[in-house]
Amino acid sequence: AAVSTNRDSVKTGPNGRPLRSFVMPASLTGKLRVWRYLLLRRAVQLGVLLLFLGTVRWGWEIAGKPLLSGNLSASELLGLIPLADPFAVLQILFTRHLPQAEVLTGAAIILLIYLILGGRSWCAWLCPINMVTDLAAWLRRRLGIADLFRLSRNIRYTVLALALLLSALTGVAAFEWISPISMLHRELIFAVGLGWTAVLGVFLFDLFILRNGWCGHLCPLGAFYALLGRLAQVRIRFDTPTCTHCGECARVCPEPQVMNLKAASASGMIASGECTNCGRCITICPEGTLQFDLRHYINTRQKTATSESRQRRAA
Repeated sequence: AAVSTNRDSVKTGPNGRPLRSFVMPASLTGKLRVWRYLLLRRAVQLGVLLLFLGTVRWGWEIAGKPLLSGNLSASELLGLIPLADPFAVLQILFTRHLPQAEVLTGAAIILLIYLILGGRSWCAWLCPINMVTDLAAWLRRRLGIADLFRLSRNIRYTVLALALLLSALTGVAAFEWISPISMLHRELIFAVGLGWTAVLGVFLFDLFILRNGWCGHLCPLGAFYALLGRLAQVRIRFDTPTCTHCGECARVCPEPQVMNLKAASASGMIASGECTNCGRCITICPEGTLQFDLRHYINTRQKTATSESRQRRAA
């Protein structure tokens, strides 16, 4: 927690530096720098949707091969590279059915990608529902809407377990039937289903009922990727000496519980798998304490810093 100096009543952090609040730059260049990860995320989300849509509606091809066919559950890139949602495949396995080899290969490819990028990078950078929930969160802040009740964020792991249990009992991939992600994607790409109804439900729930209600509390796909994210290589580095504990990062984080500064200081990074790697905290930190980095280099720096600290104490 911040302490206040008796000399001039300026609040300082545990490192003795004065606390500074984030101030949005006045210039367009400064604003674009703050918004850089948001703009990149939207470009990726909309770009992937456009690739699917262009392939289905306008027959986009490269060298005679469809650019990106299928949907977010199972697709094929350039008619050669299979891609599959690992959680959907896991549900199928729980139904005691064995998917085709190319589907298993596609799931393995996606698993490898998110083991590198961070499991919940899916949530912030690819999932189309993220645009809906971000809009609801922005409106909540503007309108000052309070939560109607509290709900543990761990409930999503219960929903994850229930999805797998129901898949085993019913013989169908349970979550795929009710997933607003799948519904929206089918609506946008194939113009079938109840996608807009599902989107409206998520939007209203997040706006009026519970902040980050769907993504932060209920979505089993997010829970699945959070478990995978614990092993991810791309992490947000935490530079302990520069942090003043101003709290700006936790204020903007859609998963504020991951901004445990004591744990971050000990590990040198935001290690929680529930971190979405959205980059919000990086651009809003007044001290530049947070940056994207690789787990290997973070661990190496942390070991070096720990060793140097022990040597200084021993001297």
